[in-house]
Amino acid sequence: MLFHYHYWTPYLEETEKFYKKQGFKVHQRLGKYKGEFQSFNPPLDWDDFRSKVILFRIIEMKKGLVNITFGMGKRVKFDHIGFLLSKEEHDQVCLNAQALNWGVKITERRTFITTPYGFLIELQTHTDVIELEDRTFIKRLKILTKKKGLENDLEKLFGTPIESVASMGGEKVTIREAVIEGLPDRKTTDPNEVTLLNEVGI
Repeated sequence: MLFHYHYWTPYLEETEKFYKKQGFKVHQRLGKYKGEFQSFNPPLDWDDFRSKVILFRIIEMKKGLVNITFGMGKRVKFDHIGFLLSKEEHDQVCLNAQALNWGVKITERRTFITTPYGFLIELQTHTDVIELEDRTFIKRLKILTKKKGLENDLEKLFGTPIESVASMGGEKVTIREAVIEGLPDRKTTDPNEVTLLNEVGI
């Protein structure tokens, strides 16, 4: 199940505020302050630490079956998408990635696969990355890539067509559209130029 995407961005506070308006909740803020990583999680808000020079590594937000993260970057950069799998599915996808000669980095918490399309794929087996209080979910991501063949390679990677990801040619690698069912707005664009669509009722 496609559940996640991550961006590096200079627009941290603006991105958090945007997704809050769409019903997402902040679950963690982790950043380096005075040389050490520290948590700035809720109930802390931006007014509590705005005056501090914090290099945020990750801000994590959740709504239903959707998990969105972002961290400090000098410019907007799409980093990865994430799939939630069983342990058996995870292990098979890793074998498939090796057959494709794609890099595989397995850690205790998650696995990253390096694709030739300019972004990573995260494999996640821990269900605490999502919440089940509502059924908000990512129906489809439209990803701009400079290289053709993403859909075919995803089918080889997962052993089945991945209908939740579509690609189109572009001058940069980014998410053009995220169709997310369960949002309050039918169409809106986040500070990183990702257009969010809710097709229900359209």
